Amino acid sequence: MPEKNKVLFLCTGNSCRSQMAEGWARHLRSDDIEAWSAGIETHGLNPCAVRVMAEAGVDISGHVSQTTEAVQDIPFDVVVTVCGHANETCPTWLSGKARVIHAGFDDPPALAKNAETEEETLKHYRRVRDEIRDYIQELTV
Repeated sequence: MPEKNKVLFLCTGNSCRSQMAEGWARHLRSDDIEAWSAGIETHGLNPCAVRVMAEAGVDISGHVSQTTEAVQDIPFDVVVTVCGHANETCPTWLSGKARVIHAGFDDPPALAKNAETEEETLKHYRRVRDEIRDYIQELTV
């Protein structure tokens, strides 16, 4: 069996988008991707992200919000930055041998900031969740 590509999904706080991407990669691409996620800093796991991923049949409730230091010893093949800030501040040691790909997605918490109902909030998370799913399905590693 060929070796899986080690892929890191990187975001600012490792709370939402990168967690969703890791969850989708593990769910949809476990045959060819060994997935991790991390952040430039940690913001904790976003409960709305956990909820909308569960709705889609992907359990990320056991994930932990971590910084890049937690994964610094893993020789990644690909680093996917999922937000602009992570793309701009990606630690240089991550991009040493790894191919860095930027795939920016909207920030669900920012989109939902002025939502008046829980359903309106979740609508933003679901849209981004589905965009990330589609991206993971097409990702060439």
